[in-house]
Amino acid sequence: MLNIVFLTNSWLSSFNQPGLCITVAMLLHYFLLAAFTWMCLESVHLYLVLVKVFNVYVPKYLLKCCIAGWGMPAIVITIVLIINKDFYGNGSHSESNPFSNFCWIQENIVFYISVVAYVFLIILTNTAMFITVLLQIHSVKSRTQKRSRFWKQ
Repeated sequence: MLNIVFLTNSWLSSFNQPGLCITVAMLLHYFLLAAFTWMCLESVHLYLVLVKVFNVYVPKYLLKCCIAGWGMPAIVITIVLIINKDFYGNGSHSESNPFSNFCWIQENIVFYISVVAYVFLIILTNTAMFITVLLQIHSVKSRTQKRSRFWKQ
């Protein structure tokens, strides 16, 4: 959906309908945040599978993942819309080129808080999960090598 909204964004912004542009910008923002949220959930799942291998039963795990994956971006979008729906709009970069219009977040502060900070936190979480998983794999490998040497002796 992120790709579809992104590819149709400039075409839809050419209609010069403020409501349509706000909707398209909001959808683009939502699907971008949802993609990153699901990436974070994948790293949490990798952590659960490779580090917490045994006794990791989470009741209604998929439902909780769906609520987090689709709900967290919805909360961010709702907060932005509650504060001011005009944060979304048409950002024309060139008056001579009608295809340069693009519906997106118009305020830099809102962009940095609701996109950059959000993505930064997810990348930080993914990095922590990745390092933890690498350390776990390394420790399993070294234990296996020690056992192998012991049995060879």
